[in-house]
Amino acid sequence: QVQLVESGGGLVQAGGSLRLSCMSSRSIFSINAMGWYRQAPGKQREWVALMSSGFNSDYADSVKGRFTASGDNAKNTVYLQMNSLKPEDTAVYYCYARVATGPGFSDYWGQGTQVTVAS
Repeated sequence: QVQLVESGGGLVQAGGSLRLSCMSSRSIFSINAMGWYRQAPGKQREWVALMSSGFNSDYADSVKGRFTASGDNAKNTVYLQMNSLKPEDTAVYYCYARVATGPGFSDYWGQGTQVTVAS
């Protein structure tokens, strides 16, 4: 089991920045992949960023060059630095973790944190 707790959401003006945090209940060394998804009102949840082992990161085209994912092993925490925010970035942001369990994987989600970007 992995519990994920996000923080750092809020209201920001377009062009501003926010940093989201996601604290894991277990060492992130033991997690195969961690990342961020978001869900805007009336839309499906979409992938934003994903970090695999060694903190190699990949990003959705819509956020590439503006968002940066990182991790702190000592704090069991991953971050999403969001710069040059746009109104279309408004969504609930969810932290995600995938852990190998036997022959397969288990996926875990945080409770979500609201990000609102005002135009």
